[in-house]
Amino acid sequence: MGRLYYGSSTEPIEMPDRLMAHLKLVASSKLRRSESFTLTCKDSTIPGAGRETIWVHCSIPLRFVFDSAENVNLDRAYLEELARAATSTVGIVIDMADWIEARPEPVLVRAA
Repeated sequence: MGRLYYGSSTEPIEMPDRLMAHLKLVASSKLRRSESFTLTCKDSTIPGAGRETIWVHCSIPLRFVFDSAENVNLDRAYLEELARAATSTVGIVIDMADWIEARPEPVLVRAA
């Protein structure tokens, strides 16, 4: 599991490296153009866990820490889906229960 650090928080958002690699590319593209978006993460496998939403903005530090030193194969269709979601009013919504590290293909974003 990789870790996403946002702002001054020392508490990371944990997610599979494969998912984080896709998010990193979309976030980098959006932030390079000074475009903000929301990212919501929830884990429906943990009863009562709820969800966490962050407002991703170019003025707030963002750090991606991958467990693996190896690059992952990126799925173009999933990148396009994430990019579309990032421009929507809902933003990117990820349910961690949909992501299992061994899963060969990413699960597409669903609206909350």
